[in-house]
Amino acid sequence: MTPTHPTVTVPLYRLAHSRTGDKGNRSNISVIAWHPALWDVLVEQVTEAAVAKQFAQRRPRQVTRYLLPQLQAMNLVLDDVLDGGVNDSLNLDSHGKALSYLLLDMPVTVPAHLAPHFGGHTA
Repeated sequence: MTPTHPTVTVPLYRLAHSRTGDKGNRSNISVIAWHPALWDVLVEQVTEAAVAKQFAQRRPRQVTRYLLPQLQAMNLVLDDVLDGGVNDSLNLDSHGKALSYLLLDMPVTVPAHLAPHFGGHTA
């Protein structure tokens, strides 16, 4: 993205939707682009470091990103993020199903010309 082109900052849910799964103390969060034109922005900004920062209060030990470019999707694996997991946690969401909402709230800066490809609800 060149700074000379107009940009807009929106929550990630305007660029992608998500599904979440868990196993033990590990959460898998998939991020799927609403449109192929948004894929490069997702790869550029939804990095392991950016996701770790978004989840800082949950203190993930590690974030690993797996890219699936043919699907314009990625899978993010967050280790030690579920307070011990279903059997060990007093957390109300020990399964981590709602963690995708925390990720989808992450701000992303997008070239303004891509706005027609946005999905999700408008604020």
